[in-house]
Amino acid sequence: MIYWQIFLAFFIPGILGYGGGPASIPLIENEVVGNYEWMSTQEFSEVLAAGNALPGPIATKMAAYIGYAEGGVLGALVGLFASVAPSIILMLILMAFLLKHKDKPQVKGISSIVRPVIAVLLGVMTFQFAQDAVFSLGAVYTILMLAGSYLALEKLKWHPALVIVLALLVGGTTGYFNIE
Repeated sequence: MIYWQIFLAFFIPGILGYGGGPASIPLIENEVVGNYEWMSTQEFSEVLAAGNALPGPIATKMAAYIGYAEGGVLGALVGLFASVAPSIILMLILMAFLLKHKDKPQVKGISSIVRPVIAVLLGVMTFQFAQDAVFSLGAVYTILMLAGSYLALEKLKWHPALVIVLALLVGGTTGYFNIE
């Protein structure tokens, strides 16, 4: 029964919490503190503070922690799944709808608008990463990394995962040995 309660405690806020994790925190508090009385408001505040100190989505961290506290490892997994299940369900419904109507002009029109927007967002993100790299590593080292990555991906046809791992190793080695 506890696993069903854990599931409901995080699934319901996931459905009703429009706006993501921060918007669902009061709903989670209502379930955890008010409905199931698993912890006090003070304890919930401490869990929230600890969750905010860690990287990543707040709702999933809280779901895993509270689920673990109430139901062990299986409780953590149930809480984690329940917090992401509404998004998964909505994505599957949306994908089924899009696949059913993919040949309609309205859907094609949406795709023709969304693709350039995503390309611009990825370009801006890449530019910001490059700026950060130039600032932290220097222009010459950044250009060498970009050129080496391009060569490995486009000319040598290496798998992107391999290029990423190699770049991480090179960057980590650079930071570890203080190479400039």
